[in-house]
Order: sequence, then C-alpha cells, then structure tokens
Amino acid sequence: MKLLKEIISKQGISFEGKMIYREAVRGVIMKGKTLLMIYSSKDGDYKFPGGGIDTGETHETALIREIREECGATVLSINGELGKVIEFDIPAEKDYDVLKMASFYYICEIDPNLGEQSLELYEKDLGFTPVWADIDEAISTNKMLIESCSFPRWTPRETFVLEYIKEKLIRTGDGSLHKSKQGEGILLGKAADTRIQNIQNYTKFKRY
Repeated sequence: MKLLKEIISKQGISFEGKMIYREAVRGVIMKGKTLLMIYSSKDGDYKFPGGGIDTGETHETALIREIREECGATVLSINGELGKVIEFDIPAEKDYDVLKMASFYYICEIDPNLGEQSLELYEKDLGFTPVWADIDEAISTNKMLIESCSFPRWTPRETFVLEYIKEKLIRTGDGSLHKSKQGEGILLGKAADTRIQNIQNYTKFKRY
C-alpha cells in the first residue's frame, strides 16, 4: 500500500532502541463531500472508524469488525486502498523504546442503515458517535483542537488524511468524487450472499 506520510509524534524517541510494531485498519466511507466519521463528544474531534488488528485477523475481517463495532454499520464492499500512515511514538510498554504504528486506510461502502454500536469502555467514555460530517467542518474542527494544544494523539494523523482526501478524491467545485481505478472491489456481507505538539512538527511531517 502507498505510504502517504510518516509522523514522529514526540521528541526524544530512541530509534536505535527496541521497537514494538502494531497495525490498524481504518475505513474511508464517503457520500459526496461528507464522510462517516467517529465524533468524540468528550474531546470534540473527528476520527475515521477503525482500530487495531487482532491476532489471526486479515485487514478485511478487522475492517469489517471495527466498522460494525464503532458505527453499527455493515460493510458491503471494500473498493480500494487509499494509503497508509506510519507513526512513531513512545510506547506505554516499559520494555520497548519506540512504537511504530501503521494505519491502513481503505475506501468502503456500507449499508446506509446503521445499527447498534458495540464500544469498548474507553470508547464509551470518549462519547464515540458515528456522524456524517462535512469534510471541511471536520478538518476545521480538528485543526482548532491542534492549535489549542488539547487533542487526542490520533488527531494530526486523521487531519492529514482528511486533507489528503479533499485534495485527491473530492473536487472542490462540485463535490463529486474522483475514485482511482482500483478494480471492482470486494463484495461482502449481504451483497456477497446475493452475488456479492500541538504536535511539535505537525507542519513538518515527511510527505509522500
């Protein structure tokens, strides 16, 4: 998958030390100029639905599970790869010196009827709610949080991806989408059954 950006989240990371590596998948679900995002009523930020890949899961199965849990949505198809973002941070685990997190973004289609969420306790505490958000509003809101120096660790990453989507996938004139030719996509679920710093260097991140 194409590398979109590398983010160094904190100063003083020991890149020569012991590294722990994790992967996550995140869904890009678009409808015109709006995207299905997860809004936090506690922090006031917008993030893409998704999360870590469990042992034994593929990217596909993890993406379906995460979108169902966070949005109550059924994924009908995975239509292509948007790209990946690599983040380097100081891990919580004391036996490691650096955390390398790879987030893989996939363009998806869902059943428009959202069901019940199945959130973890910390997600409930953050007030995670699925909302259709205008892309400009989501970008503006996240940037205000970054400027205020009070934001979740994922906000710079998600803001970059939102800006990338606006630049690469959405025409500013009429809001129509430009989906790159990624094939027919993978039919899932019902469709398959029927024929299926402020981060210190936020503006200095390496871009690809």
